[in-house]
Amino acid sequence: MKQGMLKLTSTKIFWPIIALSMLLLFNFFIVPGFFSIEIKDGHFFGSIIDILNRVIPLMIISIGMTLVIAKEGIDISVGSVLAISGALAASIMENNSVWLAIILAILIGIVCGFWNGILVSVFEIQPMVATLILLVVGRGIAQLITGGQILTIDNEIYSYIGTGFLLGLPFPIYIGLAIFLIMIILKKKTAMGLFLESIGNNMTASKFAGIQPKKIIILVYTLCGLCAAIAGIIVSANVSSADANNAGLWIELDAILAVVIGGTSMRGGRYFLGGTIVGALFIQTLSTTIYSVGINPQIVMVVKAIVVIIVCLLQSKEFRKIFSQFGKKKVSYS
Repeated sequence: MKQGMLKLTSTKIFWPIIALSMLLLFNFFIVPGFFSIEIKDGHFFGSIIDILNRVIPLMIISIGMTLVIAKEGIDISVGSVLAISGALAASIMENNSVWLAIILAILIGIVCGFWNGILVSVFEIQPMVATLILLVVGRGIAQLITGGQILTIDNEIYSYIGTGFLLGLPFPIYIGLAIFLIMIILKKKTAMGLFLESIGNNMTASKFAGIQPKKIIILVYTLCGLCAAIAGIIVSANVSSADANNAGLWIELDAILAVVIGGTSMRGGRYFLGGTIVGALFIQTLSTTIYSVGINPQIVMVVKAIVVIIVCLLQSKEFRKIFSQFGKKKVSYS
């Protein structure tokens, strides 16, 4: 029994689930009606539904970030790519088909991801530096596309992507679920998942095994750019506008946190898409909780950082070992 419990607590996803459960339990007692769900005009409404809806852009970007981090990389440009794709979709939609706007917005995300992949794999630039280029330039590109203005979107089909309902649930939830399932299939049913974990663990050994790391690196950065573009479409469709300045601002940091909280190591190797989903849900639930209990907006980031640090420490075997030894010493002295 004890060994089974130790094995359970050592799994990567255990502590994120515990943290999310404790946060939900806190809301159950502190926030009135947090778990209540209403049905209006055949649509579900409530705090839980709002969290599931609002977490989708972060969740999709976090999935792409998981793939990049699995090869011991990083992509801090996803927020800018999100802004570029939303701005491009809005500008094209003014005089062209909504489908053309969506296709080109997705293509620009793929191009941005491919660019990052080329810089990292072919030119061997450090991932932080390589993606920093697009982080800085990307906002400028989005500004050029929008002319420095906030472009409004008036298209029912496009708005449905961000605000529509299907079978009672917000439509973005289905998009997020589809992205997650596709990535799970790529990981479990194709060689990509095995190759990615291999180059993340030991790139030199992977080369001798016949794997071509450069192609895998380009692929994962391209997929990350694709995820950022899809998130950009959802964000702009949700607010019916494209804001080059604020769309996706600092979302890359939340995405990295979601990946780390979910159990994927920044040193690369094994990656956990399920854990990433739990991490994204934890961050969104935490943000919702902070605003629900009326914490001063000026210290929201501080509270958020403290909670995230605690969760990360609980995941650390070394921290738990030190904490347990301290507890034993305390008991022995008494």
